[in-house]
Amino acid sequence: MTFFAEIWELLSSAKYMSMLFTGLGTTLVVSLFSAILGLFLGTLVALVAICPDSPLMKLPKIICKVYVTVIRGTPMALQLFIMMYAIFAIRGFPQEITAIIAFGINSGAYVSESIRGGILSVDIGQTEAGRALGLPYGVTLMKIVIPQAVKNVIPAIGNELIALIKETSIVSMIGMYDLTQAAKVIGAGNNMASYIVPMSVAACFYLAIVYTLSFGIKGIEKRLRAGDRR
Repeated sequence: MTFFAEIWELLSSAKYMSMLFTGLGTTLVVSLFSAILGLFLGTLVALVAICPDSPLMKLPKIICKVYVTVIRGTPMALQLFIMMYAIFAIRGFPQEITAIIAFGINSGAYVSESIRGGILSVDIGQTEAGRALGLPYGVTLMKIVIPQAVKNVIPAIGNELIALIKETSIVSMIGMYDLTQAAKVIGAGNNMASYIVPMSVAACFYLAIVYTLSFGIKGIEKRLRAGDRR
């Protein structure tokens, strides 16, 4: 049987497609909620990092710096294992929640650096102008600096979200049934000569997700930049 005939056999099989869509659902759920958690943590950490130095902010700044350093300096798979078999080693605790927390925390560290870099890329004169007008630091940040920084941050955050979706393929290492695991099960459970057919179909699913996300991000970026030409 040729490669394309095997692909057609897989696509025309309700059983195999049901398995793939079940795995796809897990991948999308984990990716979506991890991205939301990562954006929240990343924004919070970035805002703490750029706050003016003061005795009150000294400890939060240290905590955030350690968080970013440790998370960015250790493998995602190791963080997932620690979450699964140490921190949340509770009988009956949902694997999906564990995965979402692990990926969200990991993504937050990278998002925070992207946001911090975007905010710092805004000319300091913008902040000084806001303060000269009598605006408090927080208002200046929210009303003047951050709206300009968003344009610089969107591409970097988009890249992080794309990387997050692809990284979720390792959840099968803790026994979760995602898109990659579904392809592995299909490859092992039928008469196909190898895993290449189900893996190729799964790769097309990932490619479609990433392309859709990339298209959306470019649309948002284009819309935000439209005002610059006026």
